[in-house]
Amino acid sequence: MAFLKRIAEQERRTPNQLPLHHLPNSFKQHLLPLHAHLIKAGLLQTHFALGNFITQCATFGKMCHANKVFDEMPQPNSFVWNTMIRGYQQNHQPGNAVAFFDRMRARGVSPDHFTLPFVIRACAASNDLFKGQWAHGQSIKMRLEIDVFVGTSLIEFYGGFGEMGMVRKVFDEMPVRDTVSWTAVLSGYVNRLCCDMEAARRVFDEMPVKDGIAWNTMIAGYVRIGDIGVARSLFDEASGKDLLTYNTLLGGYAKYGGVEAMIQFFNEMLERDVVSWNTVIGGLVQNKRTNEAIALFHRMQREKVMPNSVTLVSILSACAQVGALDVGTWIHAFIDKNQIDLDTIVGTALVDMYSKCGALDCALSVFDSMASRDVVAWNAMIMGFSMNGQSKNALEFFDQMRDHYIKPDEVTMIGVLCACSHAGLVNEGWEIFHSMQQALDITPKIEHYGCMVDLLGRAGLLDEAYEFIQSMPITPHTGVWGALLNACKVHGNVDIAEYAIKHLIVLDIEDGGYLTTMSNIYANAGKWDNLAKMRELMREKGINKLPGCSSIEINGVIHEFGVQQKIHSRTKEIYEMIDEISKQLQRAGHIASKTEVFFDLEDEEKEKALFYHSEKLAIAFGLIATDKGMTIRVVNNLRVCIDCHSAIKIISKIFNRLIVVRDRSRFHHFKNGSCSCGDYW
Repeated sequence: MAFLKRIAEQERRTPNQLPLHHLPNSFKQHLLPLHAHLIKAGLLQTHFALGNFITQCATFGKMCHANKVFDEMPQPNSFVWNTMIRGYQQNHQPGNAVAFFDRMRARGVSPDHFTLPFVIRACAASNDLFKGQWAHGQSIKMRLEIDVFVGTSLIEFYGGFGEMGMVRKVFDEMPVRDTVSWTAVLSGYVNRLCCDMEAARRVFDEMPVKDGIAWNTMIAGYVRIGDIGVARSLFDEASGKDLLTYNTLLGGYAKYGGVEAMIQFFNEMLERDVVSWNTVIGGLVQNKRTNEAIALFHRMQREKVMPNSVTLVSILSACAQVGALDVGTWIHAFIDKNQIDLDTIVGTALVDMYSKCGALDCALSVFDSMASRDVVAWNAMIMGFSMNGQSKNALEFFDQMRDHYIKPDEVTMIGVLCACSHAGLVNEGWEIFHSMQQALDITPKIEHYGCMVDLLGRAGLLDEAYEFIQSMPITPHTGVWGALLNACKVHGNVDIAEYAIKHLIVLDIEDGGYLTTMSNIYANAGKWDNLAKMRELMREKGINKLPGCSSIEINGVIHEFGVQQKIHSRTKEIYEMIDEISKQLQRAGHIASKTEVFFDLEDEEKEKALFYHSEKLAIAFGLIATDKGMTIRVVNNLRVCIDCHSAIKIISKIFNRLIVVRDRSRFHHFKNGSCSCGDYW
């Protein structure tokens, strides 16, 4: 009784003397006074009182305290043992729960039908199939397996492992089955490890009583396999639909049913929670309907629904997708204003958003303010430096990361190798690549090999890049051969380009960009017969070059432009500005580079086509829609062409603007006639 006496003695002390500063207030204020009362009243030897006290300890997560009290009891009965086992199981200590079961049996206390469900759930929580089978064997020895509680626990346990043969065996041998048992079998068939919806439907149709959980399970199962039609018919048939039922089907529409159907169903819902809003916002972001996602977020605010971290990450992802810095900054202010915890997930999303909007100072400020930073946060910052042409900072952060004992992962290495590629740091790239397996225990994947090919190719080491591909231990994919082909275009190497395009054609690419690149290589080399064959191949495959598309954010609204697109409300002003830019470029001595325009056009038409590239249209709109001196930020879905890159440098000087362009692979910060990439891209 020494431990109990110490507790009682502590209760007699004055508050200033209590050495309990390390315990939660609720534990100090409620549990310890209760403990002292039970000691004074002599009730701690009463099984019922002790069992309920242990339950309170489990509620506060104080199983060590409960264990000490338990050990002071000379002969606890099965109720007290069960309470301890359940407490450990509920506090995510499955190993201790199973160990207590072993102690219980060793002490000669017979388990009952309440004991084994807790033990079986503990085996499931520790993902221990063997131990669960052992518990099943114990239930058979004690003739408890036919009990509805034990049987249902076994069904849930085996279902979690996809062992549907055992699920059916246990279920079929149960003399009494309740709704929970039926639903447990149903869940086993719907479980990802099994996902047999035909068998699930047979069980569902046989169920004598179908509750809301059974209906939700079936609807979720059909949503998982993408059969929204059957899911909707079950939804319409279900009685007593709750919010979970609505959200389950809404999630199906978001993933498989199309944006319009999702929005319509959402608007028809009589009740919505934050999950409903998150589902639709996430669906819109996934379908790149960014303006609608942002508008729905604002509607969420008007309807007084408090967003959670999932909401904020979705919206920040949308902002990162299209470079919507104004909206992203507003979201950051919203987080600060509402004192939302800047946890690792939200903080990383902010870092990623600012990085992908080209605002590295803001990204770094958020990163530095984060109380906890995991490898994903470090990766976001390293990739941000890499994309924005600050390769040395990326490598320095890579060193700092290891100084902070954060182990780099595969994504880290992609970011660092990309940084080397963007700056032509060949020696550093080789050193990092070789260190992956030797020092970091990371096996290079196809993406890492692609980065190395890109690094060598950009540096003009085309023979070395080709030999590197030949020595790869894994089969090169389109990204690897595409990197080599793009490097051949930059350096005008037709022979190696032909090796690359042969492999790309064998891989049956659907992206016409590679064939167009090869056409440009042939044209620049004056190989017109080869060019004609490449164009014929494109016609045979029905492949066209991916059309260019650029977006720009003005006052929180995203404006998109395609090549020679004329559907914008201010088209007339935009084209007048394009004409003005053209005149200014001619005065500055700019000569258009026509190597990346369709070769069946006349020179005059080629030059005109260049001026209507999507990024130039977006920049023209930015010049007329923003005040003088303001930064213009454009996101382009393709790699910026040589002519646009050259022209935008001059435009930045003529109009005295910082112009930030994010293309398919990196950022270009144009200022006063220069680009941050140093013309190495």
